Amino acid sequence: MENNFPLNEEEIDGYVKIDRYNPEKIARIAGHYAEILELLGEDPSRAGLVKTPERVAKALQFLTHGYDLDAATVLRGAMFEEEYSQMVVVKDIEVYSMCEHHMLPFFGKAHVAYIPNGHIVGLSKIPRVVDIFARRLQVQERLTNEIRDCIHETLQPVGVAVVIECKHLCMCMRGVQKQNSVTTTSAFTGEFVHERTRHEFLRLITASLD
Repeated sequence: MENNFPLNEEEIDGYVKIDRYNPEKIARIAGHYAEILELLGEDPSRAGLVKTPERVAKALQFLTHGYDLDAATVLRGAMFEEEYSQMVVVKDIEVYSMCEHHMLPFFGKAHVAYIPNGHIVGLSKIPRVVDIFARRLQVQERLTNEIRDCIHETLQPVGVAVVIECKHLCMCMRGVQKQNSVTTTSAFTGEFVHERTRHEFLRLITASLD
């Protein structure tokens, strides 16, 4: 996949820290947004809006930077042989994504677990995988499956479990305007298909350590 960011970006284990932008892409997106502001009845030349098209362009490039990253590469960069065979759970991972239907945000938490089969992965890599897929135009159902499939195909574990809980601004701000609704999606492979293992995972992600 073509990388739209400068080659001197800081890169750690395949994960790019994005604090600079592709100038050509920013200019093109900003030009379209200036036209959009006019179509909405605004004056893009007034003081409060002069830099808005550029700000929006930079925000969009950041919010969709997952297209330029490979989640499997991130996982492979921190895989270790280890004879640990119990469930590994990373819960309450913050999720921020953009609905592909209206380009409005949805946000919440992801809970991810896997049962190793000879290999474990650095714990920070699980949230990074979530973030890579979330930083694209998404639907929550596909996001859930993509996280599951990436971990399953890369680590080849005994099983993978993913649960995501999000609020969608396309439901809160427009359409049915239900401000308190939460959408939950889940995806399982291997041992997590069995009720006993799945129940243990669900118990762990809802338990409090306080």
